[in-house]
Amino acid sequence: MSGHLAIIGTGPGDPGLLAPRAAAALADATDLIGYGPYLDRIPERTGQTRHASDNRVELDRARLALHLAASGHRVAVVSAGDAGVFGMAAAVFEAVDADPQHAGLEIEVIPGISALLAAAARLGAPLGHDFCAISLSDNLKPWPTVLARLRAVAEAGFVMALYNPISRARPWQLGAAFEALRAVLPGQTPVAFATAISRADERVEILSLADADPLRADMRTLVMVGTAATRSIARPGGGAWLYTPRSAA
Repeated sequence: MSGHLAIIGTGPGDPGLLAPRAAAALADATDLIGYGPYLDRIPERTGQTRHASDNRVELDRARLALHLAASGHRVAVVSAGDAGVFGMAAAVFEAVDADPQHAGLEIEVIPGISALLAAAARLGAPLGHDFCAISLSDNLKPWPTVLARLRAVAEAGFVMALYNPISRARPWQLGAAFEALRAVLPGQTPVAFATAISRADERVEILSLADADPLRADMRTLVMVGTAATRSIARPGGGAWLYTPRSAA
């Protein structure tokens, strides 16, 4: 039996936003590996083994996936969104880099719709010009580095997609991030809170940076911060579209 390792982005949650190639790889796998709540979104199939784990053991998951693939299993490592955006793809290749005997394995990265793209589609076109993604988690980098990057991209005029904005262990960081950004950006800069996009409990709120309340976010939220050029268009039924002109300076 020939082993194979697929690193799969399953999209934001709606099964209709799962790429067909990703769905085929999930169906073909003998073993599914991932964070428990992400695996729970995938329909169970006879003959598959699930290896669920906590969200802070990415390298352990990657090593298990490589071991199983090297033993002849057809393995699917699952990430929400896109596996290459703050997901499992980097962890798998870090594990390969540390143990080059696995470099010859058949490894395939299958893209998915990332949270920032799903949120942007709901909002309109906030990513119409230059943008970046920053994780507010300081588990793998120091908090001063996060703040320095926020200030730098705000001064450079990038729209920001903020991942991992808040958690029970980090309840203060999103508020600190907003304070840092208020020192650089106008108070009327739009800030969108996009929570559980595409799922039944989806919630989208748009506030100004001056009024942005970190309590609007949880770990299911993608926070998008516009620039001075980002525009809002009121919708007759309520709410607004956001877009950043392609001609923005």
